[in-house]
Amino acid sequence: MKIKVLGTGCAKCMALEKTVNEVIKEMNLDVTIEEVKDMNRILEYPILTTPGLVINEKVVLFGRVPKKDEVRDIINKAAAT
Repeated sequence: MKIKVLGTGCAKCMALEKTVNEVIKEMNLDVTIEEVKDMNRILEYPILTTPGLVINEKVVLFGRVPKKDEVRDIINKAAAT
C-alpha cells in the first residue's frame, strides 16, 4: 500500500500527516508514506483544497483533517480492495 499526503506544509497538512503516521504505527502496517508538497504534483490529483490523502493513487479524502478512527477506517477499506 502506498499513501500520499498532499499539502503545502500548512497546519492542517501537517496534522493529517501526523495522524496518518500514528494510525499506521498503531496498525503495525508496512506502508510507504510520501509527502507531496510540490504544487504542480498536487494539481495532478482531483482535489479542490488541501490537505489531501491518496491511497494507491486514489484520492480518498481532501480539504479536512479526519480523526484517527476515520483514517483507520479509510486505510482498512483501501486494504480490502
